[in-house]
Amino acid sequence: MSGAARKVTTGLTGLKVFEDPHVKLVHLYNRTLGVLEKMPAEAGYRVNTQAIIKNRLQLVQTEKNVSALEAKMNCGLIGEVVRQAERELHLARNMLQYKPWEPLIAQPPKRQFQWPPS
Repeated sequence: MSGAARKVTTGLTGLKVFEDPHVKLVHLYNRTLGVLEKMPAEAGYRVNTQAIIKNRLQLVQTEKNVSALEAKMNCGLIGEVVRQAERELHLARNMLQYKPWEPLIAQPPKRQFQWPPS
């Protein structure tokens, strides 16, 4: 029998316990960085997301204790971090299709963002 207690539940409905979240996170972060590399270097989404992911990847690679990793990331339980990484990968793929860095097809109406509307 092992001396370390294993986490049985996260206490959050629908959020499973990951046996080895480090492997999953490294995989997700590397895939997301690969998608981001396909975007223009000056794209705002790429610049900001890349900085966050590189920081988190460095934390995952250096901190082997899950509880300490959760504390350093300050993003909730490690299962929540994994779910967020999965969703970020999905968003990055969508952004690659949306191409928000490209110019608008047509100019928006002059008072589009003015409140109250006149």
